Amino acid sequence: MSGKLSTHVLDTARGRPAAGLKIQLWRIESEEPRLLKETVTNKDGRTETPLLLGDELKPGLYELVFQVGPYFQGLSHHSEAKAEEIFFGDVPVRFRILNSHENYHVPLLVSPWSYTTYRGS
Repeated sequence: MSGKLSTHVLDTARGRPAAGLKIQLWRIESEEPRLLKETVTNKDGRTETPLLLGDELKPGLYELVFQVGPYFQGLSHHSEAKAEEIFFGDVPVRFRILNSHENYHVPLLVSPWSYTTYRGS
């Protein structure tokens, strides 16, 4: 059975999924990172499909880049966060896929001033 890579983003400042947040998936190979996918979160803060699935999921070093600055700037006109107060632009999360038969879930919990992540399943 093949594994998959998935993610979701929660806006902890608003207490809801981060809809419309852009994400890039990179594979880090030697000196040249390679962009594998660009996507946007849906109304549930998730991608419509797994980022990698089946034969696409290979052992190696990867990086998810969550474009949180533009997300929060888009919300700044109706939230407590003013555009000039947003601390983060992009949030890179670098991780290693060790086994292509396992599921890897890399969520991001984010506010304009903080973030956390972990490995889920």
